[in-house]
Amino acid sequence: MSTVQDEADAGPIDLKSEVESDSSSNGANSGQDGELFDPDPSSRIVEILQEARQDKSEEEDLRSNDGVFQGYGRFNQDEAPRDDIRATSPNPTQGQPSSADGSLSTPDDTPSVQNSIASSLGGQLRLSGRGQSPSPSLRPFDRRFQARLSPSPLYSPRPSSPAFLNVHSRQPSVASQILRDDGDNDPNDAPWEVIRWTKLRKITGQIFSEIGKRNFGRPTCIAVSASIALAVESGAVTSVAISADHSTVAAGHTNGTIFTWDIAKPAKPFLHIPSTDSGQLRRSEADGHVSDVAVLHIGFLGTRHTALVSADDKGMAFSHLATRGIGVVTRSVRTTRILGRYPDVTPASVRPRKPSSVLAFAPLPLGNVEFPTDVMGLVAMLTPYLLVVVSTTPVAQTQYKAARPKELAAHGAMSAALAWFPAMKTTNSKSAESEPPSNAKLAYCWSNVLIILDLLETESSEGGERDKPPDLQFRPTKNWKAEEAIVAIQWLGKSVLAVLTITQQLVILEDISMKVTDSSDLIQKHIFHVDLFSQQLNQLVEHLDEEDVSMHGVVADAFYMSFRAYKGRLFLLGFNDLSLGVSSNWADRLLALMEQGNFVGAIQLATSYYDGDTDKVTIGLPSEDQARHALVQEKLVEMMSASLKYAFGKNQEAGISRISESHLLELATACFRACIGMNDMDFLFDEVYAWYLDSQVQGIFLEILEPYIVDGDIKVLPPSVIKDLISHFSARDLDVRLEEMLCHLDPQTMDIDQITNLCKSHRLYDALFYVWNQALDDYTTLLTYLLDLQESQPHNQMNGESESALQVSSGASKIFPYMSYILTSRVYPTGEEMQEAKATVAKAEIYQYLFSGSTNVRSNARLNGTDVKSSFPNLRRLLNFDAPSLLSTLNEAFEDSFLNGSHERGRENEEIKLTERQRSGLSINRQYVVSILLEVMVPPKYGSEDIVYLDMFIARNLPKFPQFILLPGSVLHRVLVELCNYPSDEIADDCQLSVEYLLSVYQPPDLVSLISLFSQAKFYRVLKSIYRTERQYAQLLRTCFDDRENPDALFECIGSCLKPSAGLSEKQKKDVRAVIVEHARELTEAGLTKAASTIDKYAPDLHGIFLDELSNDEHDQYQYLQEIHEPDGGKVQGRIRKNLFVEQYVRLLCDYNPHHVSDFIEQLIVGELRLEEVLPALESSGVIDAAVVLMAREGKVREATDRLIQHLKTLEAALLGLLDGATESPDVANTQEASEDLVQSIQKYARVGVWLCQGQSKSRAPTNISRKSPRRSHSMRNELSMDESLWLDLIDAVVEVTKQTTEVLEAQSGKALNHITQTSASKSLDTAKLITSLRTIVQETFTALLITTSAPQANGSRGTEISFLRILRAFLNRASLSSPSLSNLRAVLGAIFSAYSYEESLLALANRLLDKDLFVHVAEATALRKKGWRPLGQVCEGCGRRIWGPGAGGDIWDAWSRKEQEEADKAVDADISSRSSIAPASTTAGNGKGKAVEDHNTQPPSGSTSMPKEPKLRPGESRQGDLGPLVIFACRHVFHWTCLEEMQDAEDPQVHGLGRPEFSCPLDT
Repeated sequence: MSTVQDEADAGPIDLKSEVESDSSSNGANSGQDGELFDPDPSSRIVEILQEARQDKSEEEDLRSNDGVFQGYGRFNQDEAPRDDIRATSPNPTQGQPSSADGSLSTPDDTPSVQNSIASSLGGQLRLSGRGQSPSPSLRPFDRRFQARLSPSPLYSPRPSSPAFLNVHSRQPSVASQILRDDGDNDPNDAPWEVIRWTKLRKITGQIFSEIGKRNFGRPTCIAVSASIALAVESGAVTSVAISADHSTVAAGHTNGTIFTWDIAKPAKPFLHIPSTDSGQLRRSEADGHVSDVAVLHIGFLGTRHTALVSADDKGMAFSHLATRGIGVVTRSVRTTRILGRYPDVTPASVRPRKPSSVLAFAPLPLGNVEFPTDVMGLVAMLTPYLLVVVSTTPVAQTQYKAARPKELAAHGAMSAALAWFPAMKTTNSKSAESEPPSNAKLAYCWSNVLIILDLLETESSEGGERDKPPDLQFRPTKNWKAEEAIVAIQWLGKSVLAVLTITQQLVILEDISMKVTDSSDLIQKHIFHVDLFSQQLNQLVEHLDEEDVSMHGVVADAFYMSFRAYKGRLFLLGFNDLSLGVSSNWADRLLALMEQGNFVGAIQLATSYYDGDTDKVTIGLPSEDQARHALVQEKLVEMMSASLKYAFGKNQEAGISRISESHLLELATACFRACIGMNDMDFLFDEVYAWYLDSQVQGIFLEILEPYIVDGDIKVLPPSVIKDLISHFSARDLDVRLEEMLCHLDPQTMDIDQITNLCKSHRLYDALFYVWNQALDDYTTLLTYLLDLQESQPHNQMNGESESALQVSSGASKIFPYMSYILTSRVYPTGEEMQEAKATVAKAEIYQYLFSGSTNVRSNARLNGTDVKSSFPNLRRLLNFDAPSLLSTLNEAFEDSFLNGSHERGRENEEIKLTERQRSGLSINRQYVVSILLEVMVPPKYGSEDIVYLDMFIARNLPKFPQFILLPGSVLHRVLVELCNYPSDEIADDCQLSVEYLLSVYQPPDLVSLISLFSQAKFYRVLKSIYRTERQYAQLLRTCFDDRENPDALFECIGSCLKPSAGLSEKQKKDVRAVIVEHARELTEAGLTKAASTIDKYAPDLHGIFLDELSNDEHDQYQYLQEIHEPDGGKVQGRIRKNLFVEQYVRLLCDYNPHHVSDFIEQLIVGELRLEEVLPALESSGVIDAAVVLMAREGKVREATDRLIQHLKTLEAALLGLLDGATESPDVANTQEASEDLVQSIQKYARVGVWLCQGQSKSRAPTNISRKSPRRSHSMRNELSMDESLWLDLIDAVVEVTKQTTEVLEAQSGKALNHITQTSASKSLDTAKLITSLRTIVQETFTALLITTSAPQANGSRGTEISFLRILRAFLNRASLSSPSLSNLRAVLGAIFSAYSYEESLLALANRLLDKDLFVHVAEATALRKKGWRPLGQVCEGCGRRIWGPGAGGDIWDAWSRKEQEEADKAVDADISSRSSIAPASTTAGNGKGKAVEDHNTQPPSGSTSMPKEPKLRPGESRQGDLGPLVIFACRHVFHWTCLEEMQDAEDPQVHGLGRPEFSCPLDT
């Protein structure tokens, strides 16, 4: 063994000394208590920036690239600078409506502050004829005013802003999101190393040199503490460990011995623990490692130099405790076995042990805080099967066991690793407050499953003795599953694990969330590994257990001796070097980005560190926000300052007049996010903005500023920034966006004069209202200003709708949404809720402004016809401007509780300071407002087009607030009349709805007199309500006919009037029916099918009238009748009635849907259709199958058959004509298709004929034919019955068609073969297919006849009198008369009978196959039946005695012996019987000679059980305890015969006829 220390820059190392102090391992990269980062990285960052500024090559790059700034790595180098920032963003105002369009209304069910309209000009609005104001739109009281501005959705910045054209999101991001892809690089590759590796050059140069390898051999394992201990091959050392005080080194050897050395005195061993030979093991004299068994693991316990634990490759572990003494001679060692068994002393009777080894081994180290386990000497061990934690002091005792997890990868690599983390107590360096100490924990893994085990101390329930060891609790808390097997693990910190996989991938794992934070490939490190376990575990992996899929298929090499950690550093022993690794912390990662030139990425990453959006533990950041903010903020500010200085200063030094805007855009975005995250607005505007302003690129900054203002992140701007913001957006005609920003800023910090003048000059009225209200708490001055502005326009411009007039009208129209918001306690235009005190003051001011009798109008204002001295001048001015919009505003205001009365605000009025004018506004209520409006809006000052809106306002609000509004009947009657006399059809529906509102609370004294007025106004809903209330159903139905806009209501009205539960009198029903008849045509026009179904349901006797109305359109008649007869598209609803025009429907079906006629007729009942009425239509339309069916149902079977045969001949003639012309037709495809269609028609009608004949045969009852007279029988064979005649005619017709057509087809086929050079149609015609189809028709017909004649009845007799042979004989006789030679029929008949023969052979073959298969199944069933049934248990279900198996007793042997004796006796009896077989027949009735015995013991019937023959008793044997044979049922219950008989007798069993009981299982009955 050799222990070496690497001293940085200290000269060569003397390898003769085995141990030296290690200063390099405690060098520059070490931090307090294992910190992984430089505590002050800012100096290096600033140095990097300063060096970059002094780099002359940067200036040369700038000049060589046309002056484009390239200081930021990963920027787009091909992007040229832009002359105008407006090029970065399209004009967001393009296509947007003007600000004044906000006066337009939206439906009432939409939120009042959403979908606002922009405050720019150019909207097209309709000017009213009198008031010269924009109309709010139709239905003003169903809509609500909305402002353009509304709270921006979360995380939804304006897409048109240049600030969001870059790849960086405003959302918190991590480094993988910050680092952008250049196209060649992987975006997930970070510029920093997960672990910064440093090769220990001196150790590597001496130990791994050729001289070192020759002298010491290759290093085999490593131990790390304040010193580094290396084991080499020359010393045969297999394991090494360093004590807790760094003063002693222990080594285990291949021969099983253990040595320890004092580092201060390395000349000779401090302790020697020899191995144990086999003789000592047999004598059980001592414990210890077996000789020649390698010690793979070793470690010290606690702080003692003389307490060790070790484990070998045979699966055994020991604790070694040496006594104090002087020198080696006087020191004794007590060794205790804590795991495993000795291999050679296992008794032969014990089952052989599975092969085992200790795959991982570690004692619990001491932490920096006392823990109960410090005196227990805990050691954890992993075998292929178990995790075992053993305490060695005061006695060896197992504290915890855990089996291998079941979720391991099946048949993967067998590997294991474990690592302790001791109890630790950390101190916050910033606050000097100590965190509570953490408990010790153990990380262990098998294969790819890693588990964290927390170690807790539990209070003893026994009161506790002082010397008693503490009670420990091991609690698994978390687990993690890797993608591949894990070979080594080490703790880098309290919550950070370094995991090494079998492919040498390093994974950094955070144990709090069990999330992988980083990973690195160490394959290039060539980590030393060796196969230590495969020889011992060879048997285990070669014989896989299929039931245990978690067992592995290969044993992984050992890596544990090469992968060590100490104070947060990793040490790797490679094949050729020794490396030290330090995890990169947050400062290292920022520095890596800065070195790469990605300053924007560094700022963004630092911002994410500040916000806590990254894995804080693994990069060395505190988890507490306050500590983390203090640590990161200073560095973040320094980075931004240095980046700004570098970016702008570098370009200034290079003499560049323009900086790339894309780069500055990203830098500004990163600074915005950082400053907002730190809440450092001073740095943002004093430093960042100053750099952009000095470089005259402040437009970039201001564009990025916009979304942060709109989202509410920034609410206060310095005056200088506000001035520049206004100048920038105004110069680019971005007034809409500017107005939106101003409405999101705090007005208290603005220059009111500057802002208001700007808003007035640019007509930014939304912003003007917002700033004026919030800063001055004045809610009426701007109303007068806008009205004055509106009235100051010349009349000729207003009437001409010039652009100037539209701009002014649009601006003035903002008055109405403004008042709507204020009167409903909302801030205009943002829509936020106003404070209660401010809302009360604002409402009082506006109501006082509108409804005060005095005036505050300036004397020099031209009021456009408004008398200054008249009452309510402000109200009149607004009414003159736009009465509908004002009334719509008041309609919204009426819903607010402010108008409920001052008695509800008594307590609040005492708290709110109000002026005298404002107090007068508190007294205004709804009654007062309505009264003033009725007083002011009177003709001729206001026309009907304005007064009608007042009428709608009153009609809508009176039902909603009847307790607050009281009006005389004369006023309501006048309102009702004026609503009926609306001036324009555009508001007719609004007026009708208002009348419905009004009639809900007002009952006119003479409602009948108003009906004509309602009819003239076409208020059909009102009329329907009146007629329904007055039970005037005929008038109600007439009104429904007049209301053509709602046709569905018409059918609902008919149903509600004529349904049985309606309760109408006969006269009322008659009047309703008369109205239906009067408007029959209109009803069908409203919906033909609905009309048919409605009339059929409620007035079926009116069908004739409706069909007469439809007489000019047969298609409408067809649809009408189809809805009656087949409403579901083809299914007849119930039984068809004779008087519902069935015959007419069939005739129409022949014209419009002939294919459906047959299906419809089949559903009819006999007698519902007259044949003579529909037969001509059926024949004319070619629906012969339907005609045949109908004739057959009428009993005219003979006529139906003749008609069918006639049609078959017609089809034959058509087919022959087509085939004759096929030689001259150039269109082969159409000829073939037409021929196939005709053949299919022949087949169809042949099947109809078969159906007809079969139906006739079934309808005739069979009769018995007397065959006593031979002559009569002979005459019967020559004469055919009617059914036979039908079959004969059908077969003759089908055969004739086939014969004639086949001759023509064969002749044409022969011509085609003789004239091969011709290319006519006959050559391409598929004659074989047609011939086959025709012969198939004949075969189907004969098959149907054969089935009919051979079908048996239920009693087994033949079902009909039809004889197949007589029909065939008659057919042949008729064929011989028509054709002397039957050669032309030979082919047809031969094909038929050959087909029958082929079918017979198929049936025979199938029968044989079925017989064979059935025999196989029967044989299997028989074999299974012979196997018997296996009982469910081993005891009798009756008495509970064991009947078989262990413990059944000797009765089974006795019974078996008796059975064997009985078999032998039976064999003797059988031999005797065979010898006496020559006896006379009279004496063979019994067994043997003599009188025969009556045999009652015959075969029992199926299902019964026979009692076996009484067994013979041996001498001295009694029957007591003999319960007879066993009886087992199909349910697998088993009984003794005697027990079953007793239970059967108790249950009154059924007794078989022969006196034997029929047993059934008592448990299943």
